[in-house]
Amino acid sequence: QGQLVESGGGLVQAGGSLRLSCVASERIFSFDIMGWYRQAPGQQRELVASITDGGPAVYGDSVKGRFTISRDNDKNAVYLQMNNLNPEDTAVYYCTRDRGGLGRAWGQGTQVTVSS
Repeated sequence: QGQLVESGGGLVQAGGSLRLSCVASERIFSFDIMGWYRQAPGQQRELVASITDGGPAVYGDSVKGRFTISRDNDKNAVYLQMNNLNPEDTAVYYCTRDRGGLGRAWGQGTQVTVSS
């Protein structure tokens, strides 16, 4: 399924914002489900948000109202706008692509650290 490369992570103070980007090395099709997961130290990986083409986005309970996922198929990209960040959002964030029977592809991840 090609590579997924995340960028935009970093260190931010609580209450701040970051915008993560993920660019795929090959075309994103309309039927691909794009998403973001995160994993904090010592915790399981969890869904942050996912988006279909033209359908409603799905968000994890802890980020609803603060994070927004979007996609641009022409640019082979998916984005995650994160506002009002808090220390509990500190994690490695992974971009994903679900393509039917091919399963889920994962990016390498980008670190987000929120200081209090």
